[in-house]
This record gives sequence, C-alpha cells and structure tokens, in this order.
Amino acid sequence: MSASSEPAGNAGTGSPAMTPPAPEAVTDAGDAVTVETVAEVTLAADLHARPAGRLAQVVAGLPATVRLEYHGRPADPRAILSVLALGARAGTTITVRAEGPEAVRAVETVTRLLTEID
Repeated sequence: MSASSEPAGNAGTGSPAMTPPAPEAVTDAGDAVTVETVAEVTLAADLHARPAGRLAQVVAGLPATVRLEYHGRPADPRAILSVLALGARAGTTITVRAEGPEAVRAVETVTRLLTEID
C-alpha cells in the first residue's frame, strides 16, 4: 500500500480519515506469532516537532516494530529527526506499518495519535 497526498475517506466531515488496520500477514514461528498490518491516516495537522516527539515516546513503549511512509520515503517513528524529515503536511496521507505480536494495536495507537495532532 502506498501513501497518497490525496485525503481519503471522511472528506468534508471535519475529522481526519484513517483506513482501519487489518492484518496483512500472520507468521506463526512456534510460540511467537507475528502480525504485519498497514493503515493509512490523513493528518489533521503538520507533523512537526511536538507530535514527532510524542510519537517517538509512544512507539518506544510498543511491543512491535513500527514504520512510517510518506510519498515513498520511510521513517523510523522512534527517531524524531527521521519523522521530521518526512515533511508530512496537514491533509496528506501517511502510511503506518507495524509487525510483531502487537502489530494491530501498535498501528491503532499510532494512527490515533496522528489523527489527534494539532
């Protein structure tokens, strides 16, 4: 799934859009189950330093590997400068990917945070 600069869903409702995360791949390696999931979220505001810092703080505590993508450029949300380098603006769509045992919860957490930035 690729990121798009076009707002998606909920257009004109005043609320940011988000495609709900759905597991794309499930791997069962013995006792460890890994889920990979992807969601797209339309940003309510520019992704600037304060939300990038909050994002890094939240992602650091998640039991999943999370990645962001904007216009084909990846970013590690644990690194504030990596997120800022994306240059993601309000009204554009960013892709959130996660894998790990709590991937779905991680994507839901990150997308909720991204839709609440101001």
